[in-house]
Amino acid sequence: MRRRARLRAVFLDAGGTLLHEVPSRFAIYAQTAQAHGLDVDEPAMRRAMIAAHDALPLELGPHYRYTQGWFEAFITEVFVARLGLDGRLLAPLQRELFERFASAASFELFPGAHELVRSIRALGLRVGVVSNWSETLPALLEGLGLARELDFLVVSALERCEKPEPAIFQLALQRAGANPEETAHVGDCPVRDVRGAQALGILAVHVDRERTRAAPQADHTVNELNELPAWIRAQATT
Repeated sequence: MRRRARLRAVFLDAGGTLLHEVPSRFAIYAQTAQAHGLDVDEPAMRRAMIAAHDALPLELGPHYRYTQGWFEAFITEVFVARLGLDGRLLAPLQRELFERFASAASFELFPGAHELVRSIRALGLRVGVVSNWSETLPALLEGLGLARELDFLVVSALERCEKPEPAIFQLALQRAGANPEETAHVGDCPVRDVRGAQALGILAVHVDRERTRAAPQADHTVNELNELPAWIRAQATT
């Protein structure tokens, strides 16, 4: 691992790192499809959603990725263009999905999330969430009881920049009042989180719950959040 200054700030990814949907995002979409008359299972929905995501650009007119306008186009692409839903049935389906994903009841924090954030704050470090997410993330974290534990949020749909771009990490550094060499970023994606952070000289920690070893270049790897407090304490005190 690189030698560096003591930590002053820690950035945390949201989806896949701190929290997850219950059931999965693909299952929620499949359940909604079935409720509106489409015969589609979770694997087929997963394929349709991934293809639709890849087909849509970062910006659709004024709508940046993961804003409501972008998601309206995404839902149309998934259900009408790829699954054959009658377009006249789309509006109530969209409302149902937006309501479900805006609700904290659709999500759970991973074990150790609260304890991790509290341990970081107890060391006197700044801690914030840096996430590619919709405008609903601040309210969602509030509903999950985590928002009050954080010093700041950087949400891609609100800032119109996303990981792994340097701009979103630079914005987080400004809000943390820290330099890259004093900062660690924790996330589950080898590209968005690990490579994105390291490109700016930020220490990158890979959360590898599936033990994929997909980010061998990470500065540190853990399988669960409860492995992180001791490591962060070492970086902040030695």
